[in-house]
Amino acid sequence: MALAAYRRKRDFDKTPEPSGKTKPAPRKELLFVVQKHAASRLHYDFRLELDGVLKSWAVPKGPSLDPAEKRLAVEVEDHPVEYASFEGRIPKDQYGAGSVLVWDRGTWVPIGDPREGLRRGKLEFELHGKKLTGKWALIRIRGRGAEGKKNWLLIKERDPAARANGKDILVEHPESVLSGRTIEDVGARVRNSNRTARSNGKRARSVKAPADPGSLPGARRAALPRFIPPQLATLVSEAPEGEDWIHEIKYDGYRFLCRVDRGSTRLLTRHGLDWTDRFGVVAAAASGLSAERAMLDGEMVVLRPDGVSSFQDLQNAMRGGHDKDLVFFVFDLIHLDGFDLTRVPLMERKGALERVLAAAGSSAGHLRFSEHVTGRGREFYGEACRRKLEGIVSKLANGPYTSGRTRDWLKAKCIARQEFVIGGFTEPRGSRSGLGALLLGVRDRGKGLKYAGKVGTGFTRDSLLDLQRRLRPLDRKSPPFIDPPRILGAHWVEPKLVAEVSFMDWTKDGRLRHPSFQGLREDKPAREVVAEVPAPPGKGAAASSPRGKSRVVPPGKQRGPSKRRTPPKPSWRKPPVDDPVDKPPFEEPPPAGRLPIQEPPEDEGKPSSVAGIELSHPRKVLYPERGLTKIDLARYMEQVSKRMLPHVEGRPLMLLRCPEGRGRACFFQKHPSGPVHRSLSPVRVRESNGTLETYLTLRDRAGLVSLVQMGALELHVWGARADAIDKPDRIVFDLDPDPSVRWAFVVETAHRVRGRLRSLGLSSFAKTTGGKGIHVVVPIRRGPGWEEVKTLSLGVASSLVREEPDRLTTHLAKARRAGRIFIDTLRNRRGATWVAPYSPRAREGAPVSTPVAWSELTPKLDPARFTVQTLPARIADKDPWAGMDSTRQTVTASMLRTLRANR
Repeated sequence: MALAAYRRKRDFDKTPEPSGKTKPAPRKELLFVVQKHAASRLHYDFRLELDGVLKSWAVPKGPSLDPAEKRLAVEVEDHPVEYASFEGRIPKDQYGAGSVLVWDRGTWVPIGDPREGLRRGKLEFELHGKKLTGKWALIRIRGRGAEGKKNWLLIKERDPAARANGKDILVEHPESVLSGRTIEDVGARVRNSNRTARSNGKRARSVKAPADPGSLPGARRAALPRFIPPQLATLVSEAPEGEDWIHEIKYDGYRFLCRVDRGSTRLLTRHGLDWTDRFGVVAAAASGLSAERAMLDGEMVVLRPDGVSSFQDLQNAMRGGHDKDLVFFVFDLIHLDGFDLTRVPLMERKGALERVLAAAGSSAGHLRFSEHVTGRGREFYGEACRRKLEGIVSKLANGPYTSGRTRDWLKAKCIARQEFVIGGFTEPRGSRSGLGALLLGVRDRGKGLKYAGKVGTGFTRDSLLDLQRRLRPLDRKSPPFIDPPRILGAHWVEPKLVAEVSFMDWTKDGRLRHPSFQGLREDKPAREVVAEVPAPPGKGAAASSPRGKSRVVPPGKQRGPSKRRTPPKPSWRKPPVDDPVDKPPFEEPPPAGRLPIQEPPEDEGKPSSVAGIELSHPRKVLYPERGLTKIDLARYMEQVSKRMLPHVEGRPLMLLRCPEGRGRACFFQKHPSGPVHRSLSPVRVRESNGTLETYLTLRDRAGLVSLVQMGALELHVWGARADAIDKPDRIVFDLDPDPSVRWAFVVETAHRVRGRLRSLGLSSFAKTTGGKGIHVVVPIRRGPGWEEVKTLSLGVASSLVREEPDRLTTHLAKARRAGRIFIDTLRNRRGATWVAPYSPRAREGAPVSTPVAWSELTPKLDPARFTVQTLPARIADKDPWAGMDSTRQTVTASMLRTLRANR
C-alpha cells in the first residue's frame, strides 16, 4: 500500500495529522504543497500529488529561486493528499514532532511522463503557486544502496520567474499562504490554548473553556460522528412572524459540515464528500478553534465588496485558487467535546457556538459566526430583498437539530433560484464559443426528467469552456426528457450534471422565465433535483407541521400560473438603544430604490449612439437602485473622458464586466475573448510564466464608451504602459480599512503616507476608491523596474506599521487586519492592477473612484457623494490632479538606502 509507511510511523489517536483513509475528491489539476516544518531541525517538506498520494521530499534549506542554488531534497514516505491542508502542531512524542504550516500551495504540471522521470531520476515540471512559479527540476544524486537513492537536488530552472539577486524568498515571505501565521504563531497557538495535557498523553479542558457542553439542556454524551446528514429548510412564500422564530441571511454558496478532531479538520459536503483540500485556508482556520472535538454547520461563500455573497464568485475562486477570498459562515453547532447537541434548543446551540468562535478570535477572517434577529420576519425578509440578497432562513428558536428537510427551518427567497439537471445544449451563435444554451430539466417523481426550459445567459468564457469539456463525454443520441423540446440541432447528454440557475418565475406550462446560469453544483446528485415551489402555509407560523416534509410539486402540476413574489415593504423602525439584540445586521436603512427589474421591453432595445458607438439595449438598467441605464453610463464616460484618458490610455486593462447590471452575474476579464471595437488596441504581454497573453488598451473617448457596450462597470489599470511594460510610472498605496475603522483615521493615514513620501523627496496625489478606502498615487519617470517600486512601497508602508502596529498592517490575511487599516502595496507588482481614476464601481449607488486635492481630503469629506450622477458637474471645476503630468521624479538608490537604514 502506498501509505503503509506513513501510517506505520504515526499514532492517529495522538497526532492531529490526517490518516489518509478518506478518498480525495477528484480534481482537474495536480496539487503541490511546500510545508514549513519546525521539527528537531527546521526544514521544508516539498510534496507533489501523483497517483492519489503526495510524493514527498524533505528540503533542509528550503527551495530557492536562484538557479545557481541546488538544494538537497531527501525523499521520504508518501503522504495522503489531504495532508496538503494540514497546519498545526505534532505532539512531542510523535514522529516529526513540531509545528507545521503551509508555506506555499498550488498546482503543478509535469514536463514529460512523471513516473518515468521518477524512475530515471530526473523529474521536470512547472509550478503554479503563490510563491513558487515557473519551471523546476528534481534530479537524483548517485549514491550507494537504497539510502543513496533517496537524495535528490531541487533546482529552479532559468526562466522569467527565476531570481539571482541574492534575495531569499524564505526570508521575505515566511508566513503561511492559508492562515497568514508564522511558524512561531502556530506553536504559540497551541501553547496558549485553553487545553492542557494529561500525563497519559490525552488532552483535558481547562476550567476556563469557552463553552461547557455538558451544562446545555438536552446534551448527551456521545462520540464525535464521522458525518451527520444536515438539517434542510422548506421553501415558503413568506417569512413567519412571532418571537418563536429567529431569522438569518440565506447565503449563496456551498453547504458544509466542518468536523474538528484535535486540530485535524475535515470539510464535508451535504452528502458527506470530503472537500477539505479545496478549502485549505478555512480548514486551517478551523484547526485553531478552542474546541478539541466539534461538528459545525455552515455555508462556504465568497463576499463581494458590498458584502453580498456570490455563488459565481465562489466558483471562480475554486477554479482560480483564490482561497484568500473564502469565508465560512457558521450557523449551528451539532457536537462539542464528547457531547451530542442535536437535542439542545437552537438558541442554546448558537450561544455555545458563538463562544467557541469568539475564543478563537473568529469574528472576522475565514471563519465567522452567522448573526440572526429574533422576530420581525417579514421586515427582515423585505430588508434582505432590498439589499439584493438571495433571501432569508427562518428557524424555530427552541427547535432541535433534525437531519433532513423539516418545517423547523423555512426559507423565503427574494428571487427564484434552484438546481436543474442538464439534459442537452444548443450550438453557439455569433462570437460565443463552446455552446449556446443549456437545456434544463427537473425530476417528476415516478415519471422521469421533465423539460423546464433553456438558459443562455450568465456564462463566462471560462465557464463555457468548462461546460463544453464536461458535457462532451456525456453525449447521447436520444433526449433524456420525457417531454423533449423540438429544438433544431440540439445535442443531448446523459443527465448527470447539475446547474444552479436563478430565474424570475415559472410560466404556466412549466418553463423558466428569464433564467441566468450561476454555476455547476458538484455537491448535489442529479437524481435529487426536483422543482421547488413554496409549501402551503400552516395555521400560524409555529403550528405549521414542524415535523412535516415540504411538498414539492413539478411545474406542470401547479394550479395555474405562479405569480412572482413581491417582497413586502419593510416598516423600518430604529430599535431602542437598550434593545440592540434584535437589530438586523445592516449598518443603516438603505436609501429608497427599486427592486430587481426584468429586461427592458423589445421596443426599448433599439440601438443608440454615444461617441460614435452603437449601444444595444441602451435602456437596460445597470444600477437598479438609481435607475441608471446603459446609455446613462455611456454618457458619463463621454463626459469624463477628457479627465480620465490621461490616466488610462495605453495601459493594459482588467475589466469587471456585468452584462446584466450591478448585483447580477459579474466577472473579471484580463484577456479579450472575441472581436472588440477598433478603438480598443490589443497588445501582447509576456506573463511571469513565460507565456504571451493578449491585453486590451484604449486610446480615445470612443474606447471608453465601447467598454460600456461590453458591459464593463469597472476599469482597472496596470502601473505601467504597454510600450514599456517593465518600467512602471505609477506607485500606488491602497489604504483598505477594516469596517470598524473610522473614516477620520483613514484620512489621517493618507496624509501620513504623503508626509513619509515627501521626506524621501516624492510628491503624491490622492483619490477615493469608490468605497471606504483611499489611494495615494505617486507618479514617477520611467526607469526603475518593478523590484525597485515594490521595495520602496513596502519600505514606506512597513515604517508606518512599526509606529502603530495596533492600527496599521501590511499583512494580507484578513484575520490580521481586524480593527486596522491594511496598507496594500501589492498593486506595485508586475501584472497587478488598481481601479482607474474616474472609474465607476459595481456597487450600490454607482460610486466613482475620484481624484481629490489634499486640501479637501478631510474627515468632513464624504466619498459617497462622488457618483456617476454627480461627477460630471465636479469635473467642470479645477482638476485636483492638474500637476501630475508636470511632476518629474523617480525612485533613487539613496531613497532605498534610507528606507533600509530606518528598518
